[in-house]
Amino acid sequence: MPREIVTVQLGQCGNQMGSVYWQRLCAEHGINREGILEEWATEGGDRKDVFFYQADDEHYIPRAILVDLEPRVINTILTSPFANLYNPENIFVSKDGGGAGNIWAQGYGAGEKIYEEVMEMVDREAEGSDSLEGFMLMHSIAGGTGSGLGSFVLERLNDRFPKKLIQTYSVFPNHAEPDVVVQPYNSLLTLRRLVDHADSVVVLDNSALSRIAADRLHLQNPSFDQTNQLVSTVIAASTQTLRYPSYMNNDLVGIVASLIPTPRCHFLMTSYTPFTGDQIDQAKSTRKTTVLDVMRRLLQPKNRMVSTTPNKTACYISILNIIQGNVDPTDVHQSLLRIRERQLANFIPWGPASIQVALTRKSPYIPASHRVSGLMLANHTSIASLFKRMLDQYDRLRRRNAFLEQYKKEKMFENGYEEFDEARSVRRAYHLSCALNHCRATVEELLREYKACESPDYISYVSVGQFLSSTD
Repeated sequence: MPREIVTVQLGQCGNQMGSVYWQRLCAEHGINREGILEEWATEGGDRKDVFFYQADDEHYIPRAILVDLEPRVINTILTSPFANLYNPENIFVSKDGGGAGNIWAQGYGAGEKIYEEVMEMVDREAEGSDSLEGFMLMHSIAGGTGSGLGSFVLERLNDRFPKKLIQTYSVFPNHAEPDVVVQPYNSLLTLRRLVDHADSVVVLDNSALSRIAADRLHLQNPSFDQTNQLVSTVIAASTQTLRYPSYMNNDLVGIVASLIPTPRCHFLMTSYTPFTGDQIDQAKSTRKTTVLDVMRRLLQPKNRMVSTTPNKTACYISILNIIQGNVDPTDVHQSLLRIRERQLANFIPWGPASIQVALTRKSPYIPASHRVSGLMLANHTSIASLFKRMLDQYDRLRRRNAFLEQYKKEKMFENGYEEFDEARSVRRAYHLSCALNHCRATVEELLREYKACESPDYISYVSVGQFLSSTD
């Protein structure tokens, strides 16, 4: 029985990502732009029901909910060739149409006004599933709708469906060239909700996407469509074992459980190779791909979709490589031995120093110029450096109380800015905290936990923390 996943797309970035993602899934499963299975798509063996359901007329409809506070992006989707793919009852555009003005508080406040309508869509999709496994959220953390409304929806999903997994694909802003002057505020406030309410966060960093587009695809100024092609490739690859199942990692909980040993350390980075694109001629380089070549490239920092600051103590907590193509398991075993001999990956000293590998089939309906491709999902302690940059940017603005007037207009900030200070403590906790108590929102929790992961004493350190918290 398939374990269904409902996708929630929020804001401009989330809906642009989702639009390209659904186009890719349709191509991989032989579904045309009207939602009808092509006559030649007869090979079978795939599980379309995880992300699609069939209407009474046999059309395949995405289990997707599209939400935005301004109409531009959703109107573009509804006038595209794929307009008839979506269920119109699952599309919400605010009647005001003014957006959130890139202010987190406005997006969050709008969530309270549209709560009933959005949750009715969610409930309808959940009740239409035979065995709902969880939710996938797509959003950005820098603007107003993706961050503010995204935070609100994330909290409410966690409250209403406490036993269901919530995985987010969160786009982090380009810190070198910020698009929004208040993005440090928006990012920090959203990060707190991602720490407390998400089970898994796949971090997609705009800085790294721009770097990969320039280095790999030879695009100095990539368009949104081109960067979203990169993103959709990664998201599709991360769900490949769910849609083309094998004997392992064929549900979301199996993937998450293998990557996240402790609840709060759930921020994952990705690498993918080789990148190709239908609209990107420079990306269509053809070369001989072997399992070892793919797995070695996945470990190279330049292929990561997160820009982190390297340091000598940073190490992998866990790695899952999803290898697509016709692969001999013997090649995988030999590749893992070579990687271990060359010490290409440094692991935590207290856990298994091994790379997990999931083999899966490619879609038979998409021609590929390479024999093997791979995606790495990794939990790495250097992810904390990304949050450190966010915190430094926040501190620079907060010291001057810059650009706070728009936040004070919203109800939650009308009596002061305590919410910022609480969120800041959560951020610092990501780096310095070892307590596994979900209820504590202090900053030291999270920081210490990632730092402690690099120490051989992590197991006893955590045990002491749990013991102390249980005797408080």
